[in-house]
Amino acid sequence: MKKLILFITLFVCMLATEAQTKLLYDPAADAEKDIAYAVMVAKSQNKHVLIQAGGNWCVWCLRFEDFVKKDSALDAVIKNNYVVYHLNWSKENENKKTFAKYGFAQRFGFPVFIILNGRGQRIHTQNSEYLEEGKSYSTARVKGFLDMWTPRAVDAALY
Repeated sequence: MKKLILFITLFVCMLATEAQTKLLYDPAADAEKDIAYAVMVAKSQNKHVLIQAGGNWCVWCLRFEDFVKKDSALDAVIKNNYVVYHLNWSKENENKKTFAKYGFAQRFGFPVFIILNGRGQRIHTQNSEYLEEGKSYSTARVKGFLDMWTPRAVDAALY
């Protein structure tokens, strides 16, 4: 019985550890294929693609993800208007071809945000420095950025 309890305890600890180490960015991902799929989904849902480029090594990248997930208004703007993809940039995989395709966005540092429309065309690149406030992000600036690039905001028929 003691062995069974020990086994169950170790198993639960393993699961908890695995859940904590789930990485936001996948260096092994096929970015071109994944982004093509995100564009297809975005088009079918009348959304844009929000590419958050960075890496698991980037504290500001992880901080941004946590920031928007914990703010229900920001989370709602993202869920209602964007298909999100985390584009990896790391020593293991710099995704040079993908970054070249989108105008070398890494020049702005990380994270950097790339907005694609439903046809896969880049319509905006956002330097995250302008969204920061102290050691976090500004809710007003992040919301302003996200609202500015929704499908509705750039719909020519509304102007």
